[in-house]
Amino acid sequence: MPKIPHDITDSLVQLGRPEKVQGRHVNLPIELGSTIIFDTLAGFEAARDARYTTGTLYYGRYGNQAGFQLEAMLSELEGADGVTLTSSGVAAISTTLIAFCVPGAHLLVADHVYGNTRAFCDNVLTRLGVEIEYFDPMIGVGLSDRMRETTCAVMFEAPGSGTFEVPDIPAIAKVARDGGVPSIIDSTWATPVFCRPLALGVDVVVASMSKYLSGHSDCMMGMVASTAEYVEPIRKTVMAIGDKTGAQEVFLTLRGLRTLKMRMHHFDQAGREMARWLSGQPQVKSVLHPAFDSCPGHVFWKRDFTGAAGLFGVLFHPSSDDQIRAFVDSLQHFGIGASWGGYESLVLPVKPQRTATAWDIQCQLVRFNIGLEDLGRLKADLAAALPLLNTASE
Repeated sequence: MPKIPHDITDSLVQLGRPEKVQGRHVNLPIELGSTIIFDTLAGFEAARDARYTTGTLYYGRYGNQAGFQLEAMLSELEGADGVTLTSSGVAAISTTLIAFCVPGAHLLVADHVYGNTRAFCDNVLTRLGVEIEYFDPMIGVGLSDRMRETTCAVMFEAPGSGTFEVPDIPAIAKVARDGGVPSIIDSTWATPVFCRPLALGVDVVVASMSKYLSGHSDCMMGMVASTAEYVEPIRKTVMAIGDKTGAQEVFLTLRGLRTLKMRMHHFDQAGREMARWLSGQPQVKSVLHPAFDSCPGHVFWKRDFTGAAGLFGVLFHPSSDDQIRAFVDSLQHFGIGASWGGYESLVLPVKPQRTATAWDIQCQLVRFNIGLEDLGRLKADLAAALPLLNTASE
């Protein structure tokens, strides 16, 4: 399936604001409020009956004008029929899965998903009577053999969390659709700048807006974008659970989105340069970067994506845990943090967890997030720390 050309430059600048009026703020102000009052009971009842429709003012938990503007902007960026905001990326994942899972249901989950996705499936959904089956993310059309009458949804990521393999998105989406169930993809890594999964046949896109979309490591937010069929059940579930985005987070995300395309193109170029440089170091066995031929699923990335994020993995030649810790601790220009997608460079050792597939690579995996710093300084920082690790000959 060919990539669909889409230039979101103007949307990032112009959307997310009310229609033009004389004398207006460039940015929407922070909008605070819980109770919304009406002049008539009929007006209140009309709002109550339409409370799950984005744009309806009813009560603060159901959204306000700034939040509705952000949802409309994200719908345009993703090519979605609707978007629901959540308080975090994890909330976007968990509320979406709850919307589709019932006791006795069978949920297919790719083996490379984000650790918190796996934790929610294993610790919460199983307790509610949902059977979780993990599958090889590179299975493609072979996923049809795993479908059952009780299958309720297919959950996967592109690329995989920590290991960066890229699945065949259209193939997995088609298997799910042919089976009459929604496909759900975590597309936090690519953002709509580099991939629009709904155009590839996926039904639901979840993302952590705490990362690239807001872009400055100062807010927590998630989003769920979907085709028309799934907008209402997802929105009703989010509202029923009581999840709510903060007013300041909406403001910060609207502001951060203005520079999204520019930032993503920098991260694409900077990430590739740092990955190429690292691949030439004697301590490095290989890099896990979707834009590299050696990365599993590179052919799918090349077909379905228009660029790459600044987040990738590095497999180091076997070294001790103490050596890895010393290497990470010695870096001066890479912070140690659980998130990514901001303007700062980060480093974090990763230990992949697998259920359906084996991770038997006898190398230490370290994840790097390349930020906006000078690349020469980042390379010098790494060059000073790499001698703490083993090379292939050791």
